[in-house]
Amino acid sequence: MGPLFSDAGVKRLDKLVNGHMLCAFDFDGTLAPIVAIPDEARLPDSIRERLLVLAKLAPVAIITGRSVLDISARLGFKPDFVVGNHGLEGVPGWEGLAAEHEATCSTWRVQLDLALAKPEFDRGIQLEDKRYSLSVHYRQVEDVDQSARQLENLFAGLSPAPRVVAGKCVFNLLAQDACHKGSALLRLMELGDAAGALYVGDDVTDEDVFRMRRPEVLSVRIEHSAESAADFFLPYPRDILRLLDELIVRLAGRPAAERA
Repeated sequence: MGPLFSDAGVKRLDKLVNGHMLCAFDFDGTLAPIVAIPDEARLPDSIRERLLVLAKLAPVAIITGRSVLDISARLGFKPDFVVGNHGLEGVPGWEGLAAEHEATCSTWRVQLDLALAKPEFDRGIQLEDKRYSLSVHYRQVEDVDQSARQLENLFAGLSPAPRVVAGKCVFNLLAQDACHKGSALLRLMELGDAAGALYVGDDVTDEDVFRMRRPEVLSVRIEHSAESAADFFLPYPRDILRLLDELIVRLAGRPAAERA
Protein backbone atom coordinates (compact mmCIF):
# COMPACT_ATOMS: atom_id res chain seq x y z
CA MET A 1 0.00 0.00 0.00
CA GLY A 2 1.57 3.25 -1.16
CA PRO A 3 0.56 6.90 -0.91
CA LEU A 4 -2.20 7.85 -3.34
CA PHE A 5 -0.45 11.04 -4.37
CA SER A 6 2.57 9.21 -5.72
CA ASP A 7 3.41 8.56 -9.37
CA ALA A 8 1.75 5.14 -9.23
CA GLY A 9 -1.32 6.42 -7.37
CA VAL A 10 -1.90 9.42 -9.63
CA LYS A 11 -1.52 7.16 -12.68
CA ARG A 12 -4.28 4.86 -11.34
CA LEU A 13 -6.47 7.85 -10.55
CA ASP A 14 -6.04 9.34 -14.02
CA LYS A 15 -6.86 6.01 -15.67
CA LEU A 16 -10.01 5.63 -13.57
CA VAL A 17 -11.27 9.13 -14.31
CA ASN A 18 -10.95 8.50 -18.05
CA GLY A 19 -13.83 6.00 -17.89
CA HIS A 20 -17.40 6.04 -16.56
CA MET A 21 -16.72 5.82 -12.83
CA LEU A 22 -18.54 5.62 -9.50
CA CYS A 23 -17.19 7.61 -6.53
CA ALA A 24 -17.96 5.77 -3.28
CA PHE A 25 -17.14 6.75 0.29
CA ASP A 26 -17.47 5.49 3.82
CA PHE A 27 -18.79 8.13 6.27
CA ASP A 28 -17.35 7.99 9.82
CA GLY A 29 -13.60 8.53 9.80
CA THR A 30 -13.60 9.13 6.04
CA LEU A 31 -15.93 12.03 5.22
CA ALA A 32 -16.74 12.93 8.84
CA PRO A 33 -14.35 12.96 11.82
CA ILE A 34 -14.62 10.19 14.40
CA VAL A 35 -16.33 11.51 17.55
CA ALA A 36 -16.71 10.03 21.03
CA ILE A 37 -20.51 10.02 20.77
CA PRO A 38 -21.56 8.57 17.38
CA ASP A 39 -24.80 10.55 17.30
CA GLU A 40 -22.79 13.79 17.22
CA ALA A 41 -21.03 12.99 13.93
CA ARG A 42 -21.63 15.56 11.22
CA LEU A 43 -20.45 16.10 7.67
CA PRO A 44 -18.17 19.18 7.61
CA ASP A 45 -19.36 21.98 5.35
CA SER A 46 -16.09 21.90 3.41
CA ILE A 47 -16.64 18.25 2.53
CA ARG A 48 -20.33 18.71 1.68
CA GLU A 49 -19.57 21.59 -0.68
CA ARG A 50 -17.12 19.46 -2.63
CA LEU A 51 -19.43 16.45 -2.73
CA LEU A 52 -22.18 18.62 -4.17
CA VAL A 53 -19.86 19.61 -7.01
CA LEU A 54 -18.58 16.07 -7.48
CA ALA A 55 -22.13 14.69 -7.69
CA LYS A 56 -22.71 16.84 -10.77
CA LEU A 57 -19.73 15.24 -12.49
CA ALA A 58 -20.01 11.55 -11.56
CA PRO A 59 -22.32 9.19 -9.62
CA VAL A 60 -21.66 9.33 -5.87
CA ALA A 61 -22.37 6.58 -3.34
CA ILE A 62 -22.18 6.60 0.45
CA ILE A 63 -21.63 3.10 1.86
CA THR A 64 -21.68 3.24 5.65
CA GLY A 65 -22.21 1.20 8.77
CA ARG A 66 -24.98 3.58 9.83
CA SER A 67 -28.59 2.94 8.90
CA VAL A 68 -29.93 4.63 5.78
CA LEU A 69 -32.31 6.73 7.90
CA ASP A 70 -29.47 7.86 10.16
CA ILE A 71 -26.96 8.71 7.45
CA SER A 72 -29.47 10.48 5.20
CA ALA A 73 -30.11 13.06 7.91
CA ARG A 74 -26.38 13.82 8.24
CA LEU A 75 -25.40 14.43 4.62
CA GLY A 76 -27.17 17.61 3.57
CA PHE A 77 -27.35 16.40 -0.04
CA LYS A 78 -28.75 13.41 -1.91
CA PRO A 79 -26.15 11.05 -3.41
CA ASP A 80 -27.02 8.70 -6.25
CA PHE A 81 -26.81 5.77 -3.82
CA VAL A 82 -27.05 5.56 -0.03
CA VAL A 83 -26.21 2.13 1.39
CA GLY A 84 -26.35 1.47 5.12
CA ASN A 85 -25.55 -1.27 7.61
CA HIS A 86 -22.23 -2.17 5.96
CA GLY A 87 -23.90 -3.06 2.67
CA LEU A 88 -27.00 -4.79 4.08
CA GLU A 89 -29.51 -1.97 3.58
CA GLY A 90 -30.49 0.17 0.63
CA VAL A 91 -29.00 -1.90 -2.20
CA PRO A 92 -31.62 -2.15 -4.95
CA GLY A 93 -32.68 -5.76 -5.48
CA TRP A 94 -31.55 -6.98 -2.05
CA GLU A 95 -34.78 -6.20 -0.18
CA GLY A 96 -35.50 -9.86 0.60
CA LEU A 97 -32.08 -10.37 2.15
CA ALA A 98 -32.55 -7.22 4.22
CA ALA A 99 -35.76 -8.64 5.73
CA GLU A 100 -33.86 -11.78 6.80
CA HIS A 101 -31.15 -9.64 8.39
CA GLU A 102 -33.77 -7.64 10.28
CA ALA A 103 -35.24 -10.79 11.82
CA THR A 104 -31.81 -12.03 12.84
CA CYS A 105 -30.95 -8.71 14.50
CA SER A 106 -34.16 -8.80 16.50
CA THR A 107 -33.11 -12.17 17.89
CA TRP A 108 -29.66 -10.87 18.83
CA ARG A 109 -31.15 -7.77 20.42
CA VAL A 110 -33.20 -9.80 22.90
CA GLN A 111 -30.17 -11.86 23.90
CA LEU A 112 -27.90 -8.83 24.26
CA ASP A 113 -30.38 -6.77 26.26
CA LEU A 114 -30.63 -9.55 28.83
CA ALA A 115 -26.87 -10.06 29.05
CA LEU A 116 -25.80 -6.40 29.14
CA ALA A 117 -28.20 -5.71 32.03
CA LYS A 118 -26.05 -7.93 34.27
CA PRO A 119 -23.81 -6.09 36.79
CA GLU A 120 -20.54 -7.42 35.37
CA PHE A 121 -20.94 -5.29 32.24
CA ASP A 122 -19.87 -1.63 32.28
CA ARG A 123 -22.79 0.83 32.04
CA GLY A 124 -20.81 2.73 29.40
CA ILE A 125 -21.46 0.00 26.82
CA GLN A 126 -23.99 1.24 24.28
CA LEU A 127 -26.04 -1.03 22.03
CA GLU A 128 -27.02 0.61 18.75
CA ASP A 129 -29.83 -1.15 16.89
CA LYS A 130 -29.57 -0.33 13.19
CA ARG A 131 -32.39 -2.69 12.26
CA TYR A 132 -30.31 -4.78 9.82
CA SER A 133 -27.17 -4.92 11.95
CA LEU A 134 -26.14 -4.10 15.51
CA SER A 135 -23.23 -2.03 16.78
CA VAL A 136 -21.96 -2.35 20.35
CA HIS A 137 -19.93 0.71 21.37
CA TYR A 138 -17.54 0.66 24.32
CA ARG A 139 -15.63 3.93 23.94
CA GLN A 140 -17.18 5.30 27.16
CA VAL A 141 -16.27 2.40 29.49
CA GLU A 142 -13.74 2.57 32.33
CA ASP A 143 -11.65 -0.40 31.16
CA VAL A 144 -11.66 -0.72 27.37
CA ASP A 145 -9.65 -3.96 27.19
CA GLN A 146 -11.75 -5.74 29.80
CA SER A 147 -15.02 -4.72 28.15
CA ALA A 148 -13.72 -5.84 24.76
CA ARG A 149 -12.92 -9.30 26.13
CA GLN A 150 -16.29 -9.57 27.86
CA LEU A 151 -18.13 -8.59 24.71
CA GLU A 152 -16.19 -11.02 22.53
CA ASN A 153 -17.13 -13.83 24.91
CA LEU A 154 -20.74 -12.71 24.87
CA PHE A 155 -20.91 -12.64 21.07
CA ALA A 156 -19.48 -16.17 20.87
CA GLY A 157 -22.62 -17.43 22.60
CA LEU A 158 -25.18 -15.66 20.42
CA SER A 159 -27.56 -17.70 18.30
CA PRO A 160 -27.51 -17.62 15.34
CA ALA A 161 -23.78 -16.93 15.24
CA PRO A 162 -23.05 -13.42 13.94
CA ARG A 163 -20.20 -12.18 11.82
CA VAL A 164 -18.36 -9.93 14.27
CA VAL A 165 -16.34 -7.09 12.78
CA ALA A 166 -14.30 -5.02 15.21
CA GLY A 167 -13.90 -1.30 14.67
CA LYS A 168 -12.61 1.62 16.71
CA CYS A 169 -14.09 0.83 20.16
CA VAL A 170 -17.05 -0.81 18.47
CA PHE A 171 -18.13 -4.31 17.47
CA ASN A 172 -20.43 -4.69 14.48
CA LEU A 173 -22.69 -7.73 14.40
CA LEU A 174 -23.62 -8.75 10.86
CA ALA A 175 -25.36 -11.67 9.22
CA GLN A 176 -23.23 -14.57 8.03
CA ASP A 177 -23.66 -14.18 4.28
CA ALA A 178 -22.02 -12.56 1.26
CA CYS A 179 -23.60 -9.12 1.73
CA HIS A 180 -20.98 -6.57 2.72
CA LYS A 181 -19.49 -3.28 1.52
CA GLY A 182 -17.55 -5.01 -1.24
CA SER A 183 -20.49 -6.88 -2.75
CA ALA A 184 -22.65 -3.75 -2.36
CA LEU A 185 -20.10 -1.67 -4.30
CA LEU A 186 -20.06 -4.19 -7.16
CA ARG A 187 -23.88 -4.18 -7.26
CA LEU A 188 -23.94 -0.37 -7.45
CA MET A 189 -21.39 -0.41 -10.26
CA GLU A 190 -23.61 -2.85 -12.12
CA LEU A 191 -26.71 -0.71 -11.58
CA GLY A 192 -24.91 2.45 -12.66
CA ASP A 193 -23.13 0.80 -15.59
CA ALA A 194 -19.83 2.01 -14.16
CA ALA A 195 -16.63 0.69 -15.72
CA GLY A 196 -14.69 1.47 -12.56
CA ALA A 197 -15.01 2.84 -9.05
CA LEU A 198 -13.10 4.75 -6.41
CA TYR A 199 -13.73 3.63 -2.85
CA VAL A 200 -12.41 5.45 0.21
CA GLY A 201 -12.68 4.08 3.75
CA ASP A 202 -10.84 3.96 7.04
CA ASP A 203 -11.94 0.97 9.10
CA VAL A 204 -12.09 -2.81 9.32
CA THR A 205 -15.43 -3.16 7.52
CA ASP A 206 -13.93 -1.28 4.56
CA GLU A 207 -11.49 -4.15 4.14
CA ASP A 208 -14.35 -6.07 2.50
CA VAL A 209 -13.81 -3.68 -0.41
CA PHE A 210 -10.03 -3.49 -0.13
CA ARG A 211 -9.55 -7.27 -0.12
CA MET A 212 -11.32 -7.68 -3.46
CA ARG A 213 -8.21 -6.31 -5.19
CA ARG A 214 -10.11 -5.75 -8.44
CA PRO A 215 -8.30 -3.77 -11.15
CA GLU A 216 -11.39 -1.68 -11.90
CA VAL A 217 -11.71 -0.58 -8.25
CA LEU A 218 -9.24 1.95 -6.86
CA SER A 219 -9.30 1.49 -3.10
CA VAL A 220 -7.95 4.15 -0.74
CA ARG A 221 -7.57 3.97 3.02
CA ILE A 222 -7.53 6.97 5.33
CA GLU A 223 -4.19 6.71 7.20
CA HIS A 224 -1.59 4.02 6.60
CA SER A 225 -2.01 0.53 8.01
CA ALA A 226 0.41 -2.31 7.39
CA GLU A 227 -2.47 -4.78 7.79
CA SER A 228 -4.75 -3.14 5.22
CA ALA A 229 -5.36 -4.58 1.73
CA ALA A 230 -6.14 -1.13 0.25
CA ASP A 231 -4.31 -0.15 -2.93
CA PHE A 232 -3.26 3.26 -1.62
CA PHE A 233 -3.60 5.47 1.43
CA LEU A 234 -4.05 9.11 2.37
CA PRO A 235 -1.73 10.00 5.30
CA TYR A 236 -4.21 12.14 7.23
CA PRO A 237 -8.03 12.43 7.40
CA ARG A 238 -7.80 16.02 6.14
CA ASP A 239 -6.34 14.71 2.86
CA ILE A 240 -9.85 13.71 1.77
CA LEU A 241 -10.27 17.39 0.84
CA ARG A 242 -7.37 17.20 -1.59
CA LEU A 243 -8.71 13.98 -3.09
CA LEU A 244 -12.13 15.52 -3.69
CA ASP A 245 -10.50 18.57 -5.27
CA GLU A 246 -8.35 16.37 -7.52
CA LEU A 247 -11.41 14.37 -8.61
CA ILE A 248 -13.39 17.50 -9.38
CA VAL A 249 -10.57 19.01 -11.47
CA ARG A 250 -10.09 15.83 -13.47
CA LEU A 251 -13.77 15.08 -14.01
CA ALA A 252 -14.61 18.67 -14.90
CA GLY A 253 -11.87 18.59 -17.53
CA ARG A 254 -13.41 15.67 -19.41
CA PRO A 255 -15.75 16.22 -22.36
CA ALA A 256 -19.40 16.33 -21.32
CA ALA A 257 -20.18 13.16 -23.31
CA GLU A 258 -17.64 11.19 -21.24
CA ARG A 259 -19.15 12.42 -17.97
CA ALA A 260 -22.66 11.29 -18.86
